[in-house]
Amino acid sequence: MILRAAWTGLAALALASAAGATPALSLWRLDCGRITAFDLDEFSDTRAYVGQHKELTASCYLIRHGDTYMLWDTGLPRALRNHVMDAKQPLDAALTVTIVDQLATLGIKPEQVQIVAISHDHFDHIGQAGDFPQAKLLMGKADIDTLRAPGAELGKLVAHWLTGGGTIEPITGDKDIFGDGSVVMLAMPGHTPGHHALLVKLAHKGNVLLSGDTAHFAKNYASNGVPSYNADRADTLASLDRFKKLAANLHATVIIQHEPADVAKLPAFPKAAD
Repeated sequence: MILRAAWTGLAALALASAAGATPALSLWRLDCGRITAFDLDEFSDTRAYVGQHKELTASCYLIRHGDTYMLWDTGLPRALRNHVMDAKQPLDAALTVTIVDQLATLGIKPEQVQIVAISHDHFDHIGQAGDFPQAKLLMGKADIDTLRAPGAELGKLVAHWLTGGGTIEPITGDKDIFGDGSVVMLAMPGHTPGHHALLVKLAHKGNVLLSGDTAHFAKNYASNGVPSYNADRADTLASLDRFKKLAANLHATVIIQHEPADVAKLPAFPKAAD
């Protein structure tokens, strides 16, 4: 029975390939703000960065799958546009340009975005989701539950979906978004209970892994560092192990979404990787 199911799946895959069923795929890196960690030691529960600070980027991504546009993460909220950072805070953030403005450069209207997929429920990843109310929202179920909890202030950023105004799909485990293996949400809990990364399989660039907040910067990633505010240490380490093994086995380009040095791994906007 198991063998028959396997053969059936392989046959379906072969037929889809023969028919050219996987549409053309493009990936744009969008500027979704910048973050300054004035106290970088908050990114380590082993006190690895005492007295250090670091500039981070807030990146999000536009994916075109055939005629469908999808966003991966939506960056910092509009309210932080031109915000002046306060060095007395352990962390502060500012936004220069909105996603809507960048889409306009590409000739894309907000209503053309059909899917908004979110890595996790933090403010620098859900900030501009509300600009795309017509889109279906995909997010880890555990993080949606957190946003729905009484007194959850960040829930206001996606209230349109939480209150039934838009279509929302809670994700448990991995999610093959288009059903052809080209764009897959990967369950990577630890930073938050419902955290996900994203695999994008491009025809020419090859496999690209977008980290979400599986790690926050290159040194943190290399050392398997765990921020002190992560939800679960063991889950974080297990997710880092899975992420790194996927990267190696798939020969993937790893994009750590908060690492400024990783911006250059994709073409400069408005060019796309394909």
